[in-house]
Amino acid sequence: MGILNVTPDSFSDGGLFVEPEAAINHAKTMLDEGADVIDIGGESTRPGSEPVDRDTEMDRILPVVEALSGTCRVAVDTRHEEVARAAVAAGATIINDITADLWPVAADLGVGWIAMHMQGTPATMQRNPSYNNVVVDVRDYLVDRARKATEAGVTELWIDPGFGFGKTFEHNLMLLANIDAFVATGHPVAIGTSRKAMLGQMLARSDGADQQIPPEGRLVGSVATATYAMLMGASLVRVHDVKAAKQAATVVAGER
Repeated sequence: MGILNVTPDSFSDGGLFVEPEAAINHAKTMLDEGADVIDIGGESTRPGSEPVDRDTEMDRILPVVEALSGTCRVAVDTRHEEVARAAVAAGATIINDITADLWPVAADLGVGWIAMHMQGTPATMQRNPSYNNVVVDVRDYLVDRARKATEAGVTELWIDPGFGFGKTFEHNLMLLANIDAFVATGHPVAIGTSRKAMLGQMLARSDGADQQIPPEGRLVGSVATATYAMLMGASLVRVHDVKAAKQAATVVAGER
């Protein structure tokens, strides 16, 4: 799944693809590099971000969804029902839902749904995240949401542990080490670690650096964790750097 943020303020690529032409061209590049799905988001949900009004979010994403929907599979990355419905009407076939609340919409519209775990909201989620047992708590929450979605009629879904969404560095490491616990639920698992702060911290530690590595320096960590997730049984990886992730996965698959 290739990430396409049509926002001015996303943590990694904010401002690069705000104009529809630039966004569409970047999506085509990711497809050429091996992406199976393009995930379009019009609201940054980085830690500390503030909400975007629905009209602005739709103005950003709908021209891009419409332009791409006839050429590839499109997901809409949104937490708002109105935006999700408009994007599906424009051609999206997956709702990538950081709230894990939109299963009734996915069921109603007959589209795929990604249920992600988030503690709190983007504005507050990193203030003091806490769990009894992060792997068990997140897994059980997602299994419950998947059950509700299935009962409502959703036939295609993934569960996503939500790296960086209301988790400390240690929480993220525990989730990464236990991806197989999510795979064991029997639900397809989606993983999104690409360029996230946890990788900046991990890479800094490996380099002996005092400060975390910035997003543009996190390629190795992004590719390594995506490939590891696939080896552990993840069905979908959400990445910025499609070519590198695809190459790494192909090499590893060829060696098994």
